[in-house]
Amino acid sequence: MDSVELFLAHSIRLEQEAARRFEQLAHAMQTNGNVEAGQLFKRLAGFSRLHLADAQARAGFRDVPDLAELEYQWPDIESPETAAIWAADPFIGREQALEVALAAESAGLAYYQGIFNTTNDPEVRRFAQEFADEEAQHVAELERWIERHRSGQPLPQVPV
Repeated sequence: MDSVELFLAHSIRLEQEAARRFEQLAHAMQTNGNVEAGQLFKRLAGFSRLHLADAQARAGFRDVPDLAELEYQWPDIESPETAAIWAADPFIGREQALEVALAAESAGLAYYQGIFNTTNDPEVRRFAQEFADEEAQHVAELERWIERHRSGQPLPQVPV
């Protein structure tokens, strides 16, 4: 990907889709009484909205293309950070919810690292590194949460 505008169009869509899916999962969990998993997914939707706001701010003065759905270049059928829809199962446990979230955030990290590794544009490369660094923080946080869960500790309270 050798255009900052194309990179930002993809980043904006990726974060929109991630936030939307995490919100859907949070709603499904809360509707079915799985409050803990619902709160986790709500936190993750908040992380995605923050990253979305950053991407939108960077796109503010640029002519970012309005791509049709089929014009997005994803490694799979959905944008990389979109959490697995099967996680809407109301009986999902905290560990499964954490693993779904970790898989989604790890896919987002891999996506940005892939762009960093393949682009020839120095500005795209810089943006991809910054976005990968943010995703790496999310991955590290989820890994800490999984560790806490496995050791029987409560998840940290993170403002949404």
